[in-house]
Amino acid sequence: MGFTERYIAAIGSSNLMDDAQHHQTDPLAAAALAGDIGALLCRVKYADGTLNRMFEGNQQNLAQLLRIWTAEVIKRARARRWLPENTAWDAQSAQALYRRVAEKSLAQWLDGKCKGCSGTGVKVLLGNGQCTSCKGTGVAPVYGVAGLELERVKDMVSELSAIYDSHSGRAGGLLRGGDM
Repeated sequence: MGFTERYIAAIGSSNLMDDAQHHQTDPLAAAALAGDIGALLCRVKYADGTLNRMFEGNQQNLAQLLRIWTAEVIKRARARRWLPENTAWDAQSAQALYRRVAEKSLAQWLDGKCKGCSGTGVKVLLGNGQCTSCKGTGVAPVYGVAGLELERVKDMVSELSAIYDSHSGRAGGLLRGGDM
């Protein structure tokens, strides 16, 4: 069982005893000890109701994650020189783009599953054919963006996945090593 599955099981556990026979808290501790934005990504995606309990979400975690991610996108965009910021107007339009990219990429990463086929890539109601919404990928298209903005959103979704994978690897290493 991987880190994500163990983390979700710990969140849903009715018994969080931590003794020689019970280790349900280990994934939670590993997520916290692995540090960085990855811990917050994990918490928002799996613990705050995004997947399991739509009515129990913690909006403060999501708001904090959006603030941190927006600042990170702005930092990365400036370092990669997405847009020139020579004049006040250029800087203002660049900031607007960076914020839209941060919001869209985070939304896509948190719940990028195609709504038409529930992420399977197959439309059941149409004779088990390929889903027309996602073209069989199971990933929802990013709506409301095109061109440069769409490419930047996809880049940042990839960055979020890399951050999460790195966090999961460190947390999984802590779980295997038992150094908590």
